[in-house]
Amino acid sequence: MRILLTGGSGFVGRNLREHLSQGHEVLAPTHAELDLADNRAVDAWFRAHEVDAVVHGAVRPGHRAAQDPARQLWSNLRMFFNIARNGDRFGRLVFISSGAVYDTREALVRVSEDRLGASVPEDEHGLSKYTIARYLEALGPQARPTIVELRLFGVFGRYEDYGIRFISNAICRTLLDLPITLRQDRRFSYLFIHDLMPVVDWALVGRPAHIAYNVAPDWTDSLHDLGLLVSGRSGKDVPVQVATEGYGREYSADNARLRKEMPHVTFTPTEVAVDRLFRWYEDRRSEIDATRLEIDQ
Repeated sequence: MRILLTGGSGFVGRNLREHLSQGHEVLAPTHAELDLADNRAVDAWFRAHEVDAVVHGAVRPGHRAAQDPARQLWSNLRMFFNIARNGDRFGRLVFISSGAVYDTREALVRVSEDRLGASVPEDEHGLSKYTIARYLEALGPQARPTIVELRLFGVFGRYEDYGIRFISNAICRTLLDLPITLRQDRRFSYLFIHDLMPVVDWALVGRPAHIAYNVAPDWTDSLHDLGLLVSGRSGKDVPVQVATEGYGREYSADNARLRKEMPHVTFTPTEVAVDRLFRWYEDRRSEIDATRLEIDQ
């Protein structure tokens, strides 16, 4: 297939680009090469390039390390709809979405896809994902299988921002003999980035019965337990420091819908995934910038 991948320079996108390039021709223009928020530029790009599918992972970031978190709603909606309005120029659209569609102001405990609409997100990132999800839902059965929405919760792996992402942050801290810190313990449906790849493959060529799918393992992990796992893997007596007792809001998903349609999908055990990521950082220890580890998680 010839695939347009958006967001190819980000954490998830970079992993997707490496994976998809093994069996497909991947076009991954940078923002300088294609401004997805510019409808004329997007229309012109599709006129000049024939593609079989689009994997849309680009998003305007709103996390604390973002240089400019403004206009997330405006940017994310324009990017998506500029691609969607060119749907007659390609066969399949895989939209990389987020559990934020369910509204993260309250705990999300093993949330299922049917939970959409029970609450409307207040933050711009969540509201943009929610708006797109509701639009896709309103398209009805005729949209299947041409559009597939994959909702991710916690994702970790190589290329993520170790300055703000907990598991990589914890690993880098142990390698520099620093304590592992977190503000408060929480439970997540953490997905190892490599486990996303077969799901994207299926979304590109399979015949899904629904539009939206939660992509999450069968278990949840707590940040404190993950910290202890990393500390143990390091072989050092690295403390795990928690600023506030108790648990914060859970962020976990029910994956029953995905499992029913992908019965053979597998998820890497947490300890195995952490070990693989730990070894990856060990090989790049000299590249770790200690100043980026100063913010408590």
